[in-house]
Amino acid sequence: MTSTIQGLPPTLEEMIDGVPNCSGWEATVQAVTNRQESIFWARSNVNWAAVQSAFAIALHMHQPTIPAAWEGGLISNLQYMFEHPGEGDNHNAGAFAWCYGRMGDFIPELVAQGANPRVMLDYSGNLLWGLSQMGRADVLNNLKRITCDPTYQPYVEWLGTMWGHAVVPSTPIPDLKLHIQAWQHHFAAIFGWEALARVKGFSLPEMHLPNHPDTLYALITALNECGYRWMMVQEHTVETLTGEGLAYKHLPHRLVARNSQGETTSITVLIKTQGSDTKLVGQMQPYYEAKSQSSQPMVGNIAVPSLVTQIADGENGGVMMNEFPDAFRRATYDMMHQTQTVAMTGTEYLEFLVAAGVQPEDLPTCQAAGQHQIWQQVAPDRATPVAVEQAIAATKQANSNFHMEGASWTNHISWVQGYENVLTPMNQLSARFHQVFDPQIQAAADPQTVTRTEAYRRALLHVMVLETSCFRYWGQGQWTDYAQRLFDQGMQAIAVAD
Repeated sequence: MTSTIQGLPPTLEEMIDGVPNCSGWEATVQAVTNRQESIFWARSNVNWAAVQSAFAIALHMHQPTIPAAWEGGLISNLQYMFEHPGEGDNHNAGAFAWCYGRMGDFIPELVAQGANPRVMLDYSGNLLWGLSQMGRADVLNNLKRITCDPTYQPYVEWLGTMWGHAVVPSTPIPDLKLHIQAWQHHFAAIFGWEALARVKGFSLPEMHLPNHPDTLYALITALNECGYRWMMVQEHTVETLTGEGLAYKHLPHRLVARNSQGETTSITVLIKTQGSDTKLVGQMQPYYEAKSQSSQPMVGNIAVPSLVTQIADGENGGVMMNEFPDAFRRATYDMMHQTQTVAMTGTEYLEFLVAAGVQPEDLPTCQAAGQHQIWQQVAPDRATPVAVEQAIAATKQANSNFHMEGASWTNHISWVQGYENVLTPMNQLSARFHQVFDPQIQAAADPQTVTRTEAYRRALLHVMVLETSCFRYWGQGQWTDYAQRLFDQGMQAIAVAD
């Protein structure tokens, strides 16, 4: 776990003052994550010249942090499941825990057999902390094995995410970068600086892409500043710049964001196609779909392999718990007998494109779904916050289906409507956090002297935990009550520093 990167501290403590290490080394994190060297291309064993198509699968893992321990203490929902096996589907706790660590068994097993597997991993900060809280060194050591051992690094790619599994469109904009950096801190503390330097792709909680111009711009700006090269987006959450669906969903795109001031930024995106996520990944359908694809023209005379991209909850549903292990092995074994369709990780694929002469600016462009209706009414060179909000209001009036809540993996769930009893305290806690700590950070010669304090770290933790999507996903009742309890605890934590 020691770092060999010159000039970096050898390790970060995983826990400080009883809470996960999520802040205090912002300058170091930025330096590590913004290194530009190749991650996978130099060590990849893929015969690119023979490849006609590829697929990339990601496993998303998450358990929320809840105030359900003694006297409202914070514990993992997974721990609560183990302690209350008779409630709901809590009997699945053991199977879930196995799913969280099993890739640490599957990957070495397949590599030892001469196979060439690939997987991308997306774990929330909540879950990583929860596993430590529970003393599940078995799970964490399995993950460290395939993350830190150079033998397995070509086969596994970690994706960054929001530490607290916050859905971006309804998260206060000042908190977006805090979640992103917190996850990077925490990941480095568990797996080391070198492992963090290899994390270049980003996974949105709930695949929830914001479509408000200012929120999307803030998100992409933060991702670029934090060293991310690409993000995964769902097919129906984006559109062409003329408002149409994507014509080449198996090619990477450049997602363009324009804010209400007319400023633009962009990031490369891989397109997760539509369908039943869990079933598709659980039965390894992306591989079989990829076998029906061929190379596609990109720029000039360059044709690149199609990429079928999918992500699914790695533990939910019987298909993931029961069918995925054998399906993953069968698909991996099948690839040993042909070279036309291969498994790749996202960064690996994109680095091969660069090596083939395809630059990010060569990619087809897209924007968040619904933005065409805005920019039809507001000339980019005349964009102002007032003009954009007027265009949004006019579009909502003309089209009852138009909204600025963003879009996620499903369109039948809103993380906003009916949740004022969560959103109001969430926004109040965020506002109070920034009211207290932002002046301290601005006044400090070194902002890290503030972000390393126990008061800041504990307050930040409560802000991020409260912004977890689960307190709205599961409806009114116990989960919204949890949110109120977290708000009260967070305000108490901030009061200590005020």
